[in-house]
Amino acid sequence: MESQEFRNKILSHYTDHVLAHEAYPKSVFKFCQTAGMKEKDFYRVFGSLDAVREYIWEAFFINTMSVLEKDKNFKKVGRKEKLLSFYFTFFELLLLNRSYVLFALHQEMNNMKDLVYLKGLRRHFKTFATDLIEEGNADKDSRFQQHPPKLFSEAAWLQLLFLLKFWIVDRSENFEKTDAAIEKSVHTAFDVFDNTPLDSILDLGKFLWKEKFVNA
Repeated sequence: MESQEFRNKILSHYTDHVLAHEAYPKSVFKFCQTAGMKEKDFYRVFGSLDAVREYIWEAFFINTMSVLEKDKNFKKVGRKEKLLSFYFTFFELLLLNRSYVLFALHQEMNNMKDLVYLKGLRRHFKTFATDLIEEGNADKDSRFQQHPPKLFSEAAWLQLLFLLKFWIVDRSENFEKTDAAIEKSVHTAFDVFDNTPLDSILDLGKFLWKEKFVNA
């Protein structure tokens, strides 16, 4: 069986199991028995059930980029538009798996940055953010105006965690408030990058205060 196809089959059975039992699978043996697959086949693509749990988050990123790269205009647009496109597509894909995401993060909402299961997503996203930062640095006249990619990619990762937490608690129709948070936070991030932050930061602050998210 083609490895990616089989990997996707495992992900599907894994998330179905979690939602049906409201618990993670306890052993590879029992999981494979329920899923109708051989244990040796499972180990060809994953070393453990924890590896599956981590890869689910990586898959959200991989699938998001796959969708974006099918758009011929994606590579042509500016950095801000690329990040906005990423976020909107990413959260559309999360919406298709919202029940699993809510279960997976229910206990850890206040400590998501410490989740070991997000480390694959973090690695992929920081690489994506670093590319955008280096692209922006290339446009700056002086190296003194450039921003360190390591520091700013970490800030971008924290932004993603912020938006993920916002999306989890968002109860607005069609997640309109999340869309607004995405736009305002991205505009603020790029204003900071371009050294003109005040208006956007104030705008974002007013938005968060209105939504009572600052003190949530």
